[in-house]
Amino acid sequence: MLSTLFHSYTPNLSMALPATSIHKFFTLFTFLLHLSSFTSSQSFIGVNYGVVADNLPAPEATAKLLQSTAIEKVRMYGADPGMIRALANTGIGIVIGAANGDIPALASDPNFATQWVNSNVLAYPDSNIIVINVGNEVMTAVDQSLVPLCLPAMQNVQNALNAASLGGKIKVSTVHSMAVLGSSDPPSSAVFNSGFSDTMRSLLKFHSANGSPFMINPYPFFAFQSDTRPETLAFCLFQPNAGRVDSGNGIKYMNMFDAQVDAVRSALNAMGFKDVEIVVAETGWAYKGDPNEAGTSIENAKAYNGNLINHLRSKVGTPLMPGKSVDTYIFALYDENLKPGPGSERSFGLFKPDLSVTYDVGLSKNSQTPTTPTPTSPTPTTPATPSPVQAAGWCVPKPGVSDAQLQSNLDYVCSQGLDCGPLQPGGACFEPNTVASHASYAMNLLYQTAGRNPWNCDFLQTATLTSNNPSYNGCIYPGGV
Repeated sequence: MLSTLFHSYTPNLSMALPATSIHKFFTLFTFLLHLSSFTSSQSFIGVNYGVVADNLPAPEATAKLLQSTAIEKVRMYGADPGMIRALANTGIGIVIGAANGDIPALASDPNFATQWVNSNVLAYPDSNIIVINVGNEVMTAVDQSLVPLCLPAMQNVQNALNAASLGGKIKVSTVHSMAVLGSSDPPSSAVFNSGFSDTMRSLLKFHSANGSPFMINPYPFFAFQSDTRPETLAFCLFQPNAGRVDSGNGIKYMNMFDAQVDAVRSALNAMGFKDVEIVVAETGWAYKGDPNEAGTSIENAKAYNGNLINHLRSKVGTPLMPGKSVDTYIFALYDENLKPGPGSERSFGLFKPDLSVTYDVGLSKNSQTPTTPTPTSPTPTTPATPSPVQAAGWCVPKPGVSDAQLQSNLDYVCSQGLDCGPLQPGGACFEPNTVASHASYAMNLLYQTAGRNPWNCDFLQTATLTSNNPSYNGCIYPGGV
């Protein structure tokens, strides 16, 4: 992981979002179809497992921990034999890596590549290895002599897999930092750095030919370090914000993660590789750091990772890739207490060495409560016999709904391109500054926008229709008769 060289996204905010009923219907349909049907695990949620530490739990304990969560994939930076063995027969997907130092030998000697595959893949027939990464952030590494060797190394590893009849099962890739982009502001104009455009084009031809993913490390955390305004923090944490409009296509982005991922999508498209899939190899937020590291707190780390997970579970996708969740590996499973650098580098862990949570982001299978909304009208708070006025009134939270669920509803609505500006400081509906009040406004906003059908006011059965106008003072809720 790099703590520098990440592009922040600060587009022109002067353009308004051209809202379309098609987009709104699509996002609502996706929400109803997917958000309410969580399984105990999500194939798009992964985690990074770093080992620069002297206090990590035993691999067997880590494997049991992972099985108790919704995490279905683990990315390693090497090919740790103990962990690969511990994950055997668990079904958990494993991403292993060849070190940057192995690239010259892998590139020059096909026999070395074959031996590497034999030792790190074929030796573990009961472990579900799904990707081999050849190097980490090679393109932007200090040793630029590795750049022209990366693709030949990948090709030799691919050939070794093909010879073992594993070429269609295990993909070969390499991981990039966001610094491979020459520009990312706005996302629609993003292109790859011209200094290695020929190398990148060759890499992408490899990905396209082999159906392997382009793996990237977007970090809103580092983008915030260069722009510490409160509105930028909200944008990075998937919290209510005014949004940022892409001046190239008019799309309003409601969070930095989508903007960064779509910048990568735009760069791939601009080079002619619309078929190459994106995988987020790393993203996360430090819960602690040095005094000069802005935004490092338990509260912010929980907000980023928790809201990111909710965003992925919604399967809404990004504006340029709607209706699906990009496979995302959160950094990291544990802290790495021996990593050099600023304090934040040692403070990304979701779990502690004793296997307890650093903070809860809802990954435990026991904490998930799948529910399936029905296409019937929710129980109203007003008389039992619905009337046309009631059905076309307002959507508000049911009594007794937890702040955590309301926050999830709020985060969802405000990530969909709807106008949550009134909930910002100084906005007409900012006060009272409570989760319940903000969620109430946001949930009604989606209901009114999506079609005002009873099933538009469900939110995993946490919402209800009312004929009582919830507007107050200068805060006007859209809706009514």
